[in-house]
Amino acid sequence: MILIIDFESQYTQLIAKCVRKLHVFCEVVHYGKMNDQSTIDTYNDVDGIICSGGSHSVTDDTHPTFQWDKWTHIPILTICYSSQLRANHLGAHIITSECSEFGRTEIFKTNEHFLWDHIDALEDVWMSHKDTIMFDYSAATANVVFIADSDVNDVIAFQSANVTSILFHPEVTHSKHGTQMIHNFLHHCHCDFTWIDTNIVEKSIREIREKVGTDNVIMAVSGGVDSTVAANIIHNAIGNQLSCVFINNGLLRKNEYADVLESYDKIGLHVYGIDESDFFLESLRGVSDPEKKRKIIGSCFIDVFSKYVANCDIPIAWLGQGTIYPDVIESNSGKHVIKSHHNVGGLPEHMNFSLIEPLRHLFKDEVRRIGAHVGIPDSFVYRHPYPGPGLAIRIIGEVTPDKINIIQSADAIFINLLKEHLLYSEIWQAGVILLDTKSVGVMGDCRTYGYTVALRAVTSIDGMTADVYPIPYDILKTIMTRIVNEVECINRVVYDITTKPPGTIEWE
Repeated sequence: MILIIDFESQYTQLIAKCVRKLHVFCEVVHYGKMNDQSTIDTYNDVDGIICSGGSHSVTDDTHPTFQWDKWTHIPILTICYSSQLRANHLGAHIITSECSEFGRTEIFKTNEHFLWDHIDALEDVWMSHKDTIMFDYSAATANVVFIADSDVNDVIAFQSANVTSILFHPEVTHSKHGTQMIHNFLHHCHCDFTWIDTNIVEKSIREIREKVGTDNVIMAVSGGVDSTVAANIIHNAIGNQLSCVFINNGLLRKNEYADVLESYDKIGLHVYGIDESDFFLESLRGVSDPEKKRKIIGSCFIDVFSKYVANCDIPIAWLGQGTIYPDVIESNSGKHVIKSHHNVGGLPEHMNFSLIEPLRHLFKDEVRRIGAHVGIPDSFVYRHPYPGPGLAIRIIGEVTPDKINIIQSADAIFINLLKEHLLYSEIWQAGVILLDTKSVGVMGDCRTYGYTVALRAVTSIDGMTADVYPIPYDILKTIMTRIVNEVECINRVVYDITTKPPGTIEWE
């Protein structure tokens, strides 16, 4: 296993994806947790550490730090900011230079090194830094070996004790030999390159059986791939000790409650439906802040589970969830939390259940491969992701029954037309966002003052980054016409072409 220390870089997840694609398991931990002795003890036996870059500067008074002396027994690879942090630890000067390097940059070997194995010439790498490392070339650097430079920077890569430091980003596809460099580091860590994401199924089944014993588990399912795959794994582990429930929170897509229950019946997974839409909507009354919405919904889910368990004839000690790694990462990013996912950061501090999350360390594409591996139908495996808080975070501002009806109708038209034009399977996630502003329009020679909806359709692999899907213009016009003609109160349709980053896939 490789430990990845996240110094809040936009590229940290790319590091994790690259390592896993090389068949080595890894976990991401925020740098702020690395000062805890319990964390150090937990990861003391990892095969190696990769420290990410970040937007911080070592020249800042309150820059993130790292306890180098705690990790002298294993190989470490530092990238960008963490390399500057390492150099500063060794006595180098870190200065903001006019020779900043951004984008593609050609670098050159200055010494042979294991990082360059099977690479004849380094060629272009991806740079993104404005600080420069300046060593004094004195006795203090006697144990520092410089292994690469560029036309404008003498220190691009160096080795010091067990730490290999580079200023560029090998995890970014623009770095021509970046994947090979990461492979070389993993080889240096004596990784065996045998981890396969589908291996987690048997491992999870064994762990769940051992952990749960004869206890009973309640499992939330939504019809999406994450919860369905998680339920399948838990059911294979403990059989009838699992009770699956599907909660109608009033924030589902049109006809989704009945459709999902019917779909589960067809695959032989017994699911009990609970309609608590009034409870959720009443709890959201008057709330506009997206983080509050998420936390309220998370709390409401737990309240519904608690109520269900209290009425059960058998004791239930465990709560199963389809939490995946992007949920965990985005909800636990130190002081830079992106957004709280209702099943992670949205959970209340005190619960009557212990959690079972067999997919907690997997990305979406890995979950889909596991779903196909265990025989779950494509209708589940390749269904578009749908946020746990549902339409609450696709309705900007306060959630009301009228707004729910409006967005459900518009969303149904959008998704059905994507399927009709054979675009649905090419798109990773699509949906409609109802804005909280109105605009003037004209329909039937009369003035209208209606809502605006934004169409969102993106391509992605794991949800950590996303690009806009180029829906053909004539199809966009058809979608717009159908929505404004068939959905009362909407008189304007726009198409969101923002990538992730800088935006997120959902608006809230």
